Amino acid sequence: MHLAYPAVLAVLLFCTGLYGVLARRNAILVLMSVELMLNAVNLNLVAFDVWLRDTLHAGQALTLFIIAIAAAEIGIGLAIVLLVHRNRGNSDVDRLRDLAEPAAVPEAEAAGPAQKAEAAA
Repeated sequence: MHLAYPAVLAVLLFCTGLYGVLARRNAILVLMSVELMLNAVNLNLVAFDVWLRDTLHAGQALTLFIIAIAAAEIGIGLAIVLLVHRNRGNSDVDRLRDLAEPAAVPEAEAAGPAQKAEAAA
């Protein structure tokens, strides 16, 4: 088997995932696109491992670690997306930057008009 076939397939998978990350607004679709990109990397690792005839099979071992990390990433990512969807009603990635808490307001500005007059006297 030539190395070009899995390499071309990996490039197509990676480009599809990259397009999905850059163009999609839904957080679940972005997570799926990241998974496509990780699978493209896994395909390259295994293909080069077979092509180089590595006796330790380092590419395949690293692929197993990447699969485990990807599973953990998806679990945490979906938990965050579900939490955001419950609180906001949508999982639009562009609106997620609104999650930052506002800057701390000094006590004098946070006080009502009666307390401001009292503080001024």
